[in-house]
Amino acid sequence: MKKCVLCPRQCGVDRAAGHPGYCKAPYSAVVYSYMAHRGEEPPISGRRGSGTIFFSYCTMKCVYCQNYIFSQQGRGNEVPVEKLTRIMLDLQEEKCHNINLVSPTHFVHQIIPALKAARDEGLNIPVVYNTSGYERVETLKMLAGLVDIYLPDMRYSDNNMAVKYSDAPDYVEYNRAAVKEMHAQVGDLMTGDDGVAKKGLIIRLLALPHNISGTIETLKFIKENISKNTYLSIMSQYYPTFKALDHKELAAGLDRNEYKNVVDACRLLELNNGWIQEMPPEPDDKFLGTKIIKPRD
Repeated sequence: MKKCVLCPRQCGVDRAAGHPGYCKAPYSAVVYSYMAHRGEEPPISGRRGSGTIFFSYCTMKCVYCQNYIFSQQGRGNEVPVEKLTRIMLDLQEEKCHNINLVSPTHFVHQIIPALKAARDEGLNIPVVYNTSGYERVETLKMLAGLVDIYLPDMRYSDNNMAVKYSDAPDYVEYNRAAVKEMHAQVGDLMTGDDGVAKKGLIIRLLALPHNISGTIETLKFIKENISKNTYLSIMSQYYPTFKALDHKELAAGLDRNEYKNVVDACRLLELNNGWIQEMPPEPDDKFLGTKIIKPRD
């Protein structure tokens, strides 16, 4: 951490000495909240909830971020590795199905020792890496064998859009390389008899207004380069918040037909595994089960 290069920005700042980089994150992990979360995709939340840890700060600056209070404004509490380990074990004791690390990239250096310590103390439920998808392959390789389930966004298929709305240069190249690495590590989604995820990849696709996300192009990439059996979470929950109202093209929200076009494209491309959401979008929409093929055990 004397020269931080965890995310694609590779700021090179000395976080160990307290110098923040682009993400503004300190050396210690910062946690906004943790809980048994029941609003994730069905195989993640299951019946008892996902043991979700929301980390503060972010490597991106999405103008429409729904979690801006802690992702952009940095609200939360610093926790040492020992406390992070305890949080994981407490969530397991609450009977959560998994440990769900939300926006973890910039704290990987704290998460790895916390996970190893937790496993030494009896953590035996799957670990979910829940990410914007703006990742370095080198960082992901450090997580091989520690993460069971990858849950990345594939937010854009056009770098110009990624820069304009998320200040994320070269997002497409980093994102696609990262998702390929994730799939190489954990493969397609596998569940137990209870339908709860044990291992594998689920890709989140947030449809944005006026095809800003370029989701259909991303779907083609997934079919051709990842797996036609990939499980997808097609999300309609965009709504204008944070700085989105400063952008006319984002201010009106997502049109029903725009979302329908993405869902129809999945069917045409025979990407039949996953979940869709209802319209109109709300931040707490429930996922609708549309699985056609059950994940293999």
